[in-house]
Amino acid sequence: MVANGAHWLAAARRVFDIEGEALAVVRAGLGKPFVHAVELLHHCSGKVVCTGVGKSGHIARKAAATLASTGTPAFFMHPTEAGHGDVGMVAAGDVLLALSHSGESKEVLELLPALRRLEVQLVVIVGNAESALARAADVALEVCVTREACPLNLAPTASATAALALTDALALTLLEARGFSADDFARSHPSGVLGRRLLMRAGDVMRHGDDLPVVQETAPFTAALVEMTKKRMGMVLAISPADDLRGIFTDGDLRRAVEAKKDFSNSVIADLMTVQPQNIPATMLAVDALQLMRAHKLNHLAVTEGKRLVGALSFHDLLRHKLL
Repeated sequence: MVANGAHWLAAARRVFDIEGEALAVVRAGLGKPFVHAVELLHHCSGKVVCTGVGKSGHIARKAAATLASTGTPAFFMHPTEAGHGDVGMVAAGDVLLALSHSGESKEVLELLPALRRLEVQLVVIVGNAESALARAADVALEVCVTREACPLNLAPTASATAALALTDALALTLLEARGFSADDFARSHPSGVLGRRLLMRAGDVMRHGDDLPVVQETAPFTAALVEMTKKRMGMVLAISPADDLRGIFTDGDLRRAVEAKKDFSNSVIADLMTVQPQNIPATMLAVDALQLMRAHKLNHLAVTEGKRLVGALSFHDLLRHKLL
């Protein structure tokens, strides 16, 4: 370890200690104002408009993102830009969530007359309950810390962490109040892993149409082999004249047949295929299909509607969709 390593580790641990103390203080101070704030936000008929400048602005921006992704419509509005036209994004029925450590942020205070004319209610998170912003609010939540983690006691650190935790507490209490579910979360995050796991169905990712390797069950084996090679899925599916699924023949079946020195010259695919293969409906979650394939050590699954073949899944296709 470098010569200053022990000193640096002690400094880092001191930050955690001070910020942990700040969180404990804010937690202990939760009471009726917090409940009132949740009620105002829960019954908001519009959107929650989050605002603040400096470090408070960064926390307000994150609060808006957390609220929006957990069932409470919200957006961030920079107070300076608001004074030059962006206040037009605010409408009657909205609630303003303003953060200011001092509670005296000029940029935020200058917005209040215009917002009051819109009958917007005001929830604030401040470090001083006697500040101008706190006095103007419908609900003021105080984040008062005895010291910052900054050794100069200047940079907003412990106070910023506590304010961030308080906005998380608001957002996640609202999540519970709204009965926001994992499915709701997934719909807000369609590009994320959870969204894919909870929303993507077998029918969304299956191969179908011209991409599906399929032949009639009476097709010569050589025709089935050409189809399997052409579609490059590692298997071919056999169907009846009514498109009902009859069987599957995989590249593993081919290797085993070659090893057994079978005569393919006069065979039809029905002579060699596995009948009644495992199949699933198109409505099954893709992640459940993947787990089924893993449990049964399958590389492919036919997708059916009733008995009719509509598509097929490949284990590797599912992995490419990052379902694990």
